[in-house]
Amino acid sequence: MRPNLLFFFPDQHRYDFVGWNSELPVRTPNLSRLSERGVRFSVAFTPSPLCAPARACLASGRWYEHCGVRDNSDDYPSTLPTFYQRLQAAGYRVGGVGKFDLNKGSNDWGLDGKNHLEEWGFTDGINSEGKHAGVNTGAESPRGPYMKYLHDRGLAQLYAEDLRKRHHYRDVHPSPLPEEAYGDNWVAQNGLELLRGFPTDRPWFLQVNFPGPHEPMDVTAEMRRRWEGVPFPPPHDNDQWDVQTHSAIRQNYAAMIENIDRHLGRYLDLIQERGELERTVIVYSSDHGEMLGDHNRWAKSSYYHPSIGVPLVLAGPGIASGLVSEALVSLHDLAATFLELAGAEPIAGWDARSLLPVLRGERSQHRAAVLSGLNRWRAVFDGRYKLVLREEAAPLLFDLKEDPKEDHNQAADRPEEVERLYRWRQAILSGAEPEPIP
Repeated sequence: MRPNLLFFFPDQHRYDFVGWNSELPVRTPNLSRLSERGVRFSVAFTPSPLCAPARACLASGRWYEHCGVRDNSDDYPSTLPTFYQRLQAAGYRVGGVGKFDLNKGSNDWGLDGKNHLEEWGFTDGINSEGKHAGVNTGAESPRGPYMKYLHDRGLAQLYAEDLRKRHHYRDVHPSPLPEEAYGDNWVAQNGLELLRGFPTDRPWFLQVNFPGPHEPMDVTAEMRRRWEGVPFPPPHDNDQWDVQTHSAIRQNYAAMIENIDRHLGRYLDLIQERGELERTVIVYSSDHGEMLGDHNRWAKSSYYHPSIGVPLVLAGPGIASGLVSEALVSLHDLAATFLELAGAEPIAGWDARSLLPVLRGERSQHRAAVLSGLNRWRAVFDGRYKLVLREEAAPLLFDLKEDPKEDHNQAADRPEEVERLYRWRQAILSGAEPEPIP
C-alpha cells in the first residue's frame, strides 16, 4: 500500500533552532528522534523567505520567479496546478489545517475555514488565520475560524488587545489565553480530529500549518515558565538592547518550537495507535526562517542564512535511517517528493526535483545550487559561495566556508565567482541546471 504522508509545517522556524544544535539549548526530542530514524538535511533553503510566496512555491513545485506570487499581497493563481490536486487525483485523502497563506491577499478564509480548500486540492481541512491577520481582520467580527472560535468563547477582545500591545519582539509576557485556546494548540487539535476521521484502508496526506514560531513572541504561561532562566547566546552582529532582553526573546521562540515538537509526539502516538506508523512518511520543515536580531535584523525577508534556511527532516518506509545529508535542497522539492512517494503524476513545467534518490541513500548530491528571492533581491548558493543580486545596489558574495556568519562581501575580490553563480542562476531558471560538483 502507498505510504501515508504527514507534513508538519510551522511558520518561521529557522534552521538552527533544533535539538541537535549543541550551541543552543533548544528542546525538540520528537524531531530529534525523527531525524535519528530518517534523513536530516543540513542545507535546506526556502525559494522565498516570505509566507505567501514560499507556500506558493511549495504548492506549485516552482521557483519564486515562476510561482505567480510576488509577496503577501497576492493570492495563489487559480491557473497553477498544485501537488495537492495531484495527490487527490491519485486516490489520496488530502487534509490540511492551520495557516495555509495561499489566500494571503484576500484573507477570505470563511468562518468554517473551508474557503479555497477544494480549489487547491484538499478533501478535508480548516484554513485559518495567522496571528496578525486574525486580529487585523477579525477583532470586532471574525472572518476566519480561529477568531470565530475565540469570539464564541469570549476571548477575542482579550487576545486582540494583547497582540496590539506587543509592539516588538521585546514584549515576551505570557499570553492571556488558556492553553487550549492558544493558536498552535488549537491548530494541532483540529488536525488530530481530522486524522482520527481518516479511514485506514485509503492512503492519506495531512499538512499541519502552525502559526508559530512566527512573531510576536506570545506564549502561554506554562510555556514561558519552562524556559525562565535558560540562557541563550545573543544575536550575531547586533548592537540592540542587552543580553537578558535577547535571551528572553529567544526563550519564547524556543518555547514555541518545543510546543510544536510536543504536538509532533502526539501525532506520532495517534498514528501508532491507528497501526499506521510503519507505512507513514513524516516530514518536518518550515516556510522560511527568522533573523532573531542577527545583523540587527528581525523576522524574515532577508537573504541571510537565518532567514532563508529551514529545517528539513524526513522519516518513514524506504527512507535511510540516521543519515545527515549535505545535499543542497529547496523547500519546493517536497512537492515532487510527495508525488513520487504517492505514485502520482508530476506537474508539467514545474521546477521541483524529488528527494527520493538522496533519501534512499542512492545519491549524496541533489542540486548544483539553490535559489531564493523576494521583490528586490535574488540569491544563489552553491554550498560554499552565496551571490546576492540586489536592485540598484552592487552584488554581494559571501564565502560561507571562510565566513559562515556572512560578514564580509567578497564580490570585488572574486569576480569570477560572481560571474559563475550569475550564469548558474540563469541556467537553473531556464531548466538547464548544472550537475552538482562532487
